Amino acid sequence: MRTIRILGVPIDMGAGRRGVDMGVSAVRLAGLTKVLTELGHTVEDCGNIEVPVVETLDAERGLHYLNSIAQTCRNVYNWNRGVSKEDFAITLGGDHSIAMGSVAGIAEHGRTGVIWIDAHTDINTPKSSPSGNLHGTPLAHLLGHGDPVLREYWGGEAVIRPEDVVYIGLRSVDGGERSLVRQLGIDAYTMKEIDIQGIATVTQKTIEKLKHLDRVHVSFDVDALDPTIAPGVGTPVKGGLNYREAHLVMELLHDANIVTSLDVVEVNPILDVQNQTAQVAVEMVASLLGQSII
Repeated sequence: MRTIRILGVPIDMGAGRRGVDMGVSAVRLAGLTKVLTELGHTVEDCGNIEVPVVETLDAERGLHYLNSIAQTCRNVYNWNRGVSKEDFAITLGGDHSIAMGSVAGIAEHGRTGVIWIDAHTDINTPKSSPSGNLHGTPLAHLLGHGDPVLREYWGGEAVIRPEDVVYIGLRSVDGGERSLVRQLGIDAYTMKEIDIQGIATVTQKTIEKLKHLDRVHVSFDVDALDPTIAPGVGTPVKGGLNYREAHLVMELLHDANIVTSLDVVEVNPILDVQNQTAQVAVEMVASLLGQSII
């Protein structure tokens, strides 16, 4: 059993579609704390990081809210680096830009592997991004690329290594991202690879690759799931992980006992049906943290 600390980051400035800021409340409403407590964990919900109101930031619109996102991620970074190494940190988004804070903060505790479960690679830089939306750039910044403003609070250099990153569930990758993933040699399991090898094999290979590291962080974008089971996301892409595939990833990671922290991001209640997506997200977290069939 673990001590789990939860931080909410109600931000949607990094996304192209509004609404994921409300995902933090939706996941709480779906019973995250109750479920984890019933599993025997000690849970402390630390509330939310204060995030600027988008409508007050007209002057930043041309910069895609870069400075406000940087300040928010700095606060997320400081919170995560302050969590004890023995505790399990869960950072709830909001959009995926928050990983620039959560992963960088966790990496202060030792060499950190990252399992990026997502339909998208999120490895654009602000210059290469077709949209300029910063939720598509966090992994690039964590690897030492992109805008210095989004890296200066941890010192500017890479905080993780390409060989310590594994993608699971990819199916929407921009041209510039594809080139950088290949250049850096990042392990990337697209849905094609999952179809060929099976999700159990993919997950076991991921575990073997990362199990020697000091820390392993799962950054779980709910749009990794197929929209038929998770409709409430800002950037849905057909052909994602099905319900059992996603659960099996989490169950096998739990059995391996290597995961030390977690992001859950991109739940958009505006687009959801009766909080279905948030409920599924909570179920995935429960599997990662010990819920079993028997």
